[in-house]
Amino acid sequence: MYELVQAGPQSYYINSPAKAGIYVRENSEAYLIDSGGDKDAGKKILKILNANGWNLKGIINTHSNADHIGGNRYLQKQTGCKIFTSGMELPFVNYPLMEPAFLYGGYPCRDLRHKFLLADESEAVDVSDESFPKELEVIPLPGHFFQMIGIRTPDNTVFLADCLSSLETLEKYQVSFIYDVEKYLETLDMVGKMEAGLFVPAHAAADTDLKTLLEHNREKILEIEEKILEICKTPSCFEDIMKQLFDTYGLAMNFEQYVLVGSTLRSYLSWMKDKGKLDVDFSDNKLLWKAD
Repeated sequence: MYELVQAGPQSYYINSPAKAGIYVRENSEAYLIDSGGDKDAGKKILKILNANGWNLKGIINTHSNADHIGGNRYLQKQTGCKIFTSGMELPFVNYPLMEPAFLYGGYPCRDLRHKFLLADESEAVDVSDESFPKELEVIPLPGHFFQMIGIRTPDNTVFLADCLSSLETLEKYQVSFIYDVEKYLETLDMVGKMEAGLFVPAHAAADTDLKTLLEHNREKILEIEEKILEICKTPSCFEDIMKQLFDTYGLAMNFEQYVLVGSTLRSYLSWMKDKGKLDVDFSDNKLLWKAD
């Protein structure tokens, strides 16, 4: 773990729970693509940078989930580097309490205020800032989170953040976190048409061809949609739908899974209602979802 791998003449990634990318200019200025899950990850990343004589100039956060921004504060404090992110991700990076609050739908209790959902605060600016390295291409990758981005480096390495999951992750967790299902599927389509010297997803193996993995991710979404439709043949409230989904996939409920899968389930329900596959009844002061 935390092994440095060369991806292209100027591009590298660090094998870690959420891969961190590195782009190095000829003058040894380095730009980090995501910073790991916590201060310890930041320390390990900085050790690798220093060992190679690279000066950390900036961090580009593909999105604001805690496992991608957790090293920000430590690295910024140690090096004075700038931090960049995109659009709606920016307030979440600067005010990380927004992530567990958004997932829970209110002020998060102590059980949700931990490093897996709540990173330390850092000071970021938008990728439109004039100091952003212009040679890097910003690729919109909406769906997983609000305005997630990927990065293409000049040597044609493409860092894809969380726009797809490995087969092992799909089998283990079944219901992967998604904010906007429609946009997520559109992103899968878009990535499937892309070419690169190497694709580097944060939670799957780097590869030159992701078409098979992209299809597995798409199939899982459609499978979950069918299971929700089957459940909703009987008008059901949200909690009952979630219980049946957990039971179907053999998932174990805890606070973290409740908010991650629960938020994702709400996104599926919204997507399916907007498509006309589900409707709602308000009965006995309950919101019931039903297959249309």
